[in-house]
Amino acid sequence: MNPLLFPTTRGLYAITHGPRPNLAAVVAQALAGGARALQYRDESDDSTRRQHEATALRQLCRAHGVPLIIDADVALALAMGADGVHLDDVAGIARARAALGDQAIIGVSCRDSLECAQAAVRAGADYVSFGAFFHSPTKPLAPRASIDLLRQSAALGVPRVAIGGITPDNGGSLIEAGADYLAVISAVFGASDVRHAAQRISDLYSSPFGTS
Repeated sequence: MNPLLFPTTRGLYAITHGPRPNLAAVVAQALAGGARALQYRDESDDSTRRQHEATALRQLCRAHGVPLIIDADVALALAMGADGVHLDDVAGIARARAALGDQAIIGVSCRDSLECAQAAVRAGADYVSFGAFFHSPTKPLAPRASIDLLRQSAALGVPRVAIGGITPDNGGSLIEAGADYLAVISAVFGASDVRHAAQRISDLYSSPFGTS
């Protein structure tokens, strides 16, 4: 799979959260529902399980032509051949690039800061994320970003990912403002029908919001 696929597509960026016994099954459902990128997020210290799970998800993602991004763990991304890594700050970009190579996808959380995003792009980030835009059940204390930030960041020249409390009911406003991806955790992986939940969010990109 060509990791450069990520910057040329738009859609659902599904993010896993923590260990669960049916992880591979629900990820397969999210991919079947149209997820265009997947981030493996697991903040536990069980390195053996994490590597096993990430390897299984890499196989699923490659079967669907979707990039797999590892949250925060450059060593894990390198060990199992992920397509990239998502970082929490700009300072780690150079180290991640040196470890993973020029073709790796490197994203950075910029929360509510345009200045952070500008610095990330200068440092070589392939995409930036903003948010939380709405109340987030996963990170309820996350700083709230203004939707105008998506409009203000249009000139960055890299894909912009919106995150935080996104649902099929509120995601359209973010797409209209310029979000290339909607990053979703709870509204997809907390749903009883993960495939249907992923499809509902993916379909926002074929609505008037996604085609404007």
